[in-house]
Amino acid sequence: MTGKEVILTYEGLKKLESELEYLKGTKRREIAERIKQALLFGDINENSEYDEAKNEQAYIETRIVQIENMLKNAKIIDEEDIDTESVSLGCRVTVLDMESGEEVEYFIVGSMEADPGKHKISNESPVGRALMGKKKGDIVEIKVPAGEIKLKILGIDK
Repeated sequence: MTGKEVILTYEGLKKLESELEYLKGTKRREIAERIKQALLFGDINENSEYDEAKNEQAYIETRIVQIENMLKNAKIIDEEDIDTESVSLGCRVTVLDMESGEEVEYFIVGSMEADPGKHKISNESPVGRALMGKKKGDIVEIKVPAGEIKLKILGIDK
């Protein structure tokens, strides 16, 4: 089974590997113990503890398969290959919001690592897509749900 290529930074790769290790080890043991304890309560037909543990077990096993597939299809962004001449995956982009005058730094990542709260934006998001390939000094107009924003690219770093 081949899946869609998953673009990850080295940090994102380590985070997924760590989550997978935790789920396969600690979390599986915890759930097995919960199921064992719930079975001690007797009849499983009306045993909410047993049902909850089995549901969590199903969720964990699904997540393990998802992570394994992501890792199998992972393409790691090599910092050495990041071009700072134009915006690309893995780079940090400092932009100026032309309307508010606010400077913001974005880290351009693959969709699996996107976390707008931490200014990690996907190359597939409206802002990320608009910035890709642009150079320092370029002004980019981007249609967003709230209307349109204008950003001036102030800097591009690794």
